Amino acid sequence: MRTSKALIAATVLLATTNLTSAVQAQTQSASPPVWDRSKLPLADPPFTGKIGKTYQDSVAAWPPVPAPLQGAPNVVIIVLDDVGFGQVSTFGGPVPTPNLDKLAAEGLRYNRFHTTAICGPSRAALITGRNHHNVATGFLAEWATGFPSYNNMIPRTTATVGSILKYNGYNTSWFGKDHNTPDWESSVAGPYDRWPTGMGFDYFYGFIGGETHQYYPVLFENTSPVEPDKTPEQGYHFMTDMIDRAINWLRYNKSVAPQKPVLLYFAPGAAHAPHHAPKEWRDKFKGQFDAGWDAVREATYQRQLQKGIIPAGTELTPRPDWVKPWDSLAADEKKLYARFMENYAGYLSFADSECGRLLSAIKELPDADNTLIFYIVGDNGASSEGGMQGTVNEVASLSGIQARLEDNLKEIDKIGGPDTEPHYPLGWAWAGNAPFQWVKQVASHFGGSRNPMVVSWPARIKDAGGMRSQFTHLIDIVPTILDVAHIPAPQTVDGIVQKPMDGVSIASTFGDANAKPVRERQYFEVFTNRAIYDHGWIAAAQHTLPWRQDLAPGHWENDKWELYNIDEDYSEANDLAAKNPAKLAELKKLFDAEAEKNHVYPFDDRGAARLAVPKPSPGGTDPNRTKFTYYAGASRLPETASPNTKNRSHRITAVVEMPDKGGEGVIVASGGQSAGYALYVKDGMLIYHYNWFGRERTSITSNVPLPTGESTVALEFAYDGGGLGKGGEAVIGINGKEVGRGRIPNTVAGRFGIDTFGVGSDTGAPVSDAYTAPFPFTGKIKRVDIELGPQSLKPEDEAKLHEMQTMFVGAQE
Repeated sequence: MRTSKALIAATVLLATTNLTSAVQAQTQSASPPVWDRSKLPLADPPFTGKIGKTYQDSVAAWPPVPAPLQGAPNVVIIVLDDVGFGQVSTFGGPVPTPNLDKLAAEGLRYNRFHTTAICGPSRAALITGRNHHNVATGFLAEWATGFPSYNNMIPRTTATVGSILKYNGYNTSWFGKDHNTPDWESSVAGPYDRWPTGMGFDYFYGFIGGETHQYYPVLFENTSPVEPDKTPEQGYHFMTDMIDRAINWLRYNKSVAPQKPVLLYFAPGAAHAPHHAPKEWRDKFKGQFDAGWDAVREATYQRQLQKGIIPAGTELTPRPDWVKPWDSLAADEKKLYARFMENYAGYLSFADSECGRLLSAIKELPDADNTLIFYIVGDNGASSEGGMQGTVNEVASLSGIQARLEDNLKEIDKIGGPDTEPHYPLGWAWAGNAPFQWVKQVASHFGGSRNPMVVSWPARIKDAGGMRSQFTHLIDIVPTILDVAHIPAPQTVDGIVQKPMDGVSIASTFGDANAKPVRERQYFEVFTNRAIYDHGWIAAAQHTLPWRQDLAPGHWENDKWELYNIDEDYSEANDLAAKNPAKLAELKKLFDAEAEKNHVYPFDDRGAARLAVPKPSPGGTDPNRTKFTYYAGASRLPETASPNTKNRSHRITAVVEMPDKGGEGVIVASGGQSAGYALYVKDGMLIYHYNWFGRERTSITSNVPLPTGESTVALEFAYDGGGLGKGGEAVIGINGKEVGRGRIPNTVAGRFGIDTFGVGSDTGAPVSDAYTAPFPFTGKIKRVDIELGPQSLKPEDEAKLHEMQTMFVGAQE
């Protein structure tokens, strides 16, 4: 028996050795294929072995796996959100960012880098290498119209950097914010073509939309909704979660295939509202902003001059009339507004600390020196969308429900915590964009479009701590990556002919501070705020106001154009339009040519009216549908894809089965702590809870317990009518019998917020403070039916509703 085993073992060993030798011989004799990288995916290479009658007279040859060329770097792109040019310490700002400082000391700072001035378009330009109008993202998805440059459906003719690198042998990932998937394609009905995993990113972990709650985020892993693994009370924060996931993904990939390069796109929600800073971080900044926004802006400007961030002689542009002088504010206003900024500073500094963990993990990689990092500090300038006073409940504020100063002061110690959704006043945005004019959304001026960038690549960049002042733009990032990886811009991807890249490589600046200009012309346009840069000159026309998108000025021919020589006037402080009308006329003509070339037209400055333009419905469903049926497990449905119960009567009916003991939990819920409704069971009783912006909470509890076994429960709401957000009478029933009734004085007219709709649990932030989310239903839910009554609004009501929705989704960007 032993002899037989030994003989078998020897035979297997001999066969294995012979096979291994044959494979090795074949591998050694095979020459690597010459891939045609202009057509993606790469074509299957021809078989290089030999086919005989049997395996004995045949030679095997494995097809080579697509791989980058030797020396292709890892690529990490980090993009912060809503951070102005003068906010981080690395560029002279008041918020300490020591990890970004360290990266800049090891790499390069770019002080003439530009974005589009608004979130979604900036990100579309970044990941495609094309101007935002050329990738159907002229403005935001919520304002999408049926014109090719404004439908927000990134075309297949503009493949992303994820697709290009993936097809060239990279592993690719996307963490954090995705505001490039159209709203109407973000539900379970798909399609998933424009989700990150459909745009070339192997792995996605993050949220879809303009913003999310940092303690209760609306999360997806690839295309599946997931929930945080702990609560805010247990220490959960989305920023930490994302960093943990990104580090794990990076390490795992390098553990399995250390030679294979990776693309990691990290786009956290920080520092977009809601500004959620852990308490210990916001408390670090107590008293540091008591001097106010005028003094903080001046101090930032002086540091920028001292550090050489801005050229000597640069002027600080003056305070505009839409920002109140700090000294004119009352003592309580100063106290509250300073706390808002302390909280923002805590949020941004905390984000830097967490990004520092990612940067440290990158340094531990086996090929750390060959890792190219683009750290882009903001997708646009600092945001003024907190309005004149700031807010502790962003959704209420955007719905026209303004809190009194004394009400906000009561919440001052909670600002930044899980129970608030804060945004600072616009004065801090103006201060944060020092030394420039204007703010986020205003693409005509650098306060909207000039953002800091740091680039690190130890293997290639030797001018550690250097400054680069070439005029550069987001669209230049993808061409740069392809250049250094020796990958051509593809002619076709998945059989689709590609549009040419609009960007150019900036790799020449890595080794030479005096490299010739890489970009001598660039147009800007967002919401018809527009500008044209050409060979050191820029012409600019501001048209709309970020905080008044309900206005549509029209009459573009009446816009005032300004003219600046930015080679001599870095901050756009001296308007030369009156002195050089010929140059201005030349640039205005050039803008028109660039607008035609890049498909900017038609101009459209409508706010409320444009938001109301019908969009494609999820999965092609009837947008006027009034009857819906859902089943247990329907979760994380976007509010815009769920039944719209607002400003109308409606009925919710559910068939449920209660267990013998302990039956409880949410049957159906929509919204979250900012506003929403929930129908749930607690202590055996059926309860309907309506949350009106946390200001009014109405609970109607059944007068009898829900019986064991199957029952039909219902909520009937009779809307008062007569306008938007009015009250109504709510009745709950069990098996056809009324068991509770109550008056709801006010209802939400526009949006509940950034949370979602679900059956069987209340994911995210809880609608009611009587339970802890997700409070899953412990019985069985057979079905939930929702029937909507007519929504009869007067024209003026419709206009007001659209205005509210416009303000809400605009702030999300």
